[in-house]
Parts: sequence; C-alpha cells; structure tokens
Amino acid sequence: MSRVVAVTARRSRDEGVERAALNVAYVRALADAALVPVIVPPQLAPEAAGPLLDAVAGLVLTGGEDVDPARYGAAPHPMLGDTDSGRDAMELALIAGARQRGLPILAICRGIQIVNVALGGTLYQDLPSERPGPIDHANETSRHGLEVAPDSRLFRTIGMQRGSVNSRHHQAVRDLAPGLVATAWADDGVIEAAEPAAAGEPWMLAVQWHPEDEVEGALFRGFAQELARPQGVLLG
Repeated sequence: MSRVVAVTARRSRDEGVERAALNVAYVRALADAALVPVIVPPQLAPEAAGPLLDAVAGLVLTGGEDVDPARYGAAPHPMLGDTDSGRDAMELALIAGARQRGLPILAICRGIQIVNVALGGTLYQDLPSERPGPIDHANETSRHGLEVAPDSRLFRTIGMQRGSVNSRHHQAVRDLAPGLVATAWADDGVIEAAEPAAAGEPWMLAVQWHPEDEVEGALFRGFAQELARPQGVLLG
C-alpha cells in the first residue's frame, strides 16, 4: 500500500483570504519517517472522508482550535478558545472512516482531544480554571515530566517510561472515552496519551504533547513501521 498519509489542517485567514494551514514541522517529521503527507483542508465536506481515506495508508490528526463542547454535551466555558465546527465534523468523519478501514491513526494535541470526543469522552475546556495545578500546560516555552505505562503500545514505540515533553495546550482529556486506556500522564495527573484498550483494535496512538517539534522521531517512526504491516482490521 502507498506510504501516503492524510494529515489534517486548521483554517486560517490572510488579509481576508481563507486558507488551510499546517505547521511544516509535521511535514518534516513525516518526511523523516519516509512518509508522504497529503493535507486535508478543514473546508472539505465530511462525506469526502471515505474517498480520501481509500487513497491513503494512515491518518494524522494535528493540533489546532478547541473542540466545540457541544460535541460532548457541554455548555461553552468562559475561557473556551476559537472553535471550528466544520473541522470538527470533518475530523469526526475521518476518525470513523479510518477505524472502519483499519487504518493506523496518530493523533497529536487537539488530535487526542477529538479522538476522545469521537469515542464518547469529554474534555476540560480550560485547565487553569477547571483543573488548576502546578503545571502551566499552556506555556509554549515549558516542558513537564511524563510517566508512561510500561505495558503500553506507547512505551513499546518510544522506549521511554520516564521523561519530559513540551506543552502547548489549555484543554485536555477529562472523562476518557470507553474503549480507550490512558498510557501516559503529566506530573500533575493530566492524561498525556491514550490508546485502544482492546488488543484487536486498529493501531492508534494519541498524545497531548507535540512530538513534531522534537528532534527524536520515535512516534513517527513507529507510525511508519505500522503502515508497512498488512492492514485490514475492520470494525462493524
């Protein structure tokens, strides 16, 4: 199968012109893992998810706006940031379609949040006010400790049980979705990674930090290795 992967993007405006935008760090990290990224614009209709996924080997869900709390039955918090209902709808369709096709999924930052919502979980809309603690997760210049479950797919992929990661978010997983298991935590207990609980589920790793900004590319290499395996686990 092709080593082309679908990569979600955010909506931006430049002098009044609407665009689809993607941090080039994702492109570099995927290219370093011998993968070819194809950008999925948030303006694309959700019904296009199926044909698009039929042409790729995997799905990467990237960072960006807050997820609309209406997607998990919550009222907007006063500190809720920008949302994009069109992007939410497209990514929910992509997640459903990828899981149905047995395609590997790598979910990053907003990615872990939309995956959790897609599978029935909820989010903290604003960590500083809803779950105050000693770590400023929104500080883009900081790092914090990370504890990884030793019996997890994440540990087998990155080979690290204790380390540090960058932090760039004010939302996070609150109630973990049924079918997912937490596999990494920040020092304050905030969930930093999740993966399918059942062994027979298609490959998925979802992390809250930004591995595309790191020199070490273990997550992307693990994703690429999985794409090289025969796929085809279909969900009903």
